[in-house]
Amino acid sequence: MTMLYADPEVAAALDAATTVDAMRAALLAAYEGRLIAPPRAAAPLGGGRMVLTAGHLVGEWYGFRSYDTFGHPQGEQLVVLHDARTGAIRAVAVGEELGSRRTGGLGGLAVDALARPDAATLGVIGSGRQAWTQVWAAAAVRPLREVVVHSRSAARREAFAARVRAELGVPARVVADPGSAVAGRDLVVLATTSPTPVLCAADLSPGTHVNAVGFKQRDRSEFGTDLLDTADLLVTDSPAQAADYQPPMLAATPPYAGRLRDLGGILAGAVPGRTTADQISVFCSTGLAGTEVFLLDALTRVGAEAR
Repeated sequence: MTMLYADPEVAAALDAATTVDAMRAALLAAYEGRLIAPPRAAAPLGGGRMVLTAGHLVGEWYGFRSYDTFGHPQGEQLVVLHDARTGAIRAVAVGEELGSRRTGGLGGLAVDALARPDAATLGVIGSGRQAWTQVWAAAAVRPLREVVVHSRSAARREAFAARVRAELGVPARVVADPGSAVAGRDLVVLATTSPTPVLCAADLSPGTHVNAVGFKQRDRSEFGTDLLDTADLLVTDSPAQAADYQPPMLAATPPYAGRLRDLGGILAGAVPGRTTADQISVFCSTGLAGTEVFLLDALTRVGAEAR
């Protein structure tokens, strides 16, 4: 029987810990060659694109995610999970929640693998869906003591801080400028739609870990090269996908490309991660292809256990 999931079912069933664990398994599988995940493909359609990401967990399942860039108010993503032995469709998810939680889970995994063990304060620039799932997942891997929020909209940042307090039980407050959001924080999340830098690297303290979720390409990026120059550790979830960006991802171009490390390799113990408490680490999230399908498979397992 094909399982169908919309956003409410995804939100009810997938907690942060489960999501982070699924992303850990996905990145290890990709690093070990068990998850086949080619860079995303896009079809220009005049005024927008259809984008496809696909993955194959060898011997278990294969599937894809599709979404568009038309920007329609009711635009939705589709994720489809096939059984690798029969080809049957095991599950379908429609909406935004699965993809957002997947990205948040990757960010939470990066925090767990790269941030200092005692990291407890988080500054976030952005107040949308992606910013929320980053904080949601970070709270599952570190005992957050405070979240400080900045975004362009005063009303949205106030609502975001209230949600952190209500749903995560973490003290949260707002600030009027991005520098105040990140100064002195152990963890920083950039989750904006800004094509120009919203962060000054000089505002970061030694030992900070940064998750960058928004634009990060050569012609549009929510951070500048000052962040890459300052970072002691540059990491991504898919070096192949980072190199395939058009235009290129800043961290995948000279002189930074040679420093860009694979988070899967760090998780496997084959690539060094943080080695001292004062290092600044930066995770450039690409959204490894196949991870949405990986998470949909985990969702079906959660549902089966609940039944």
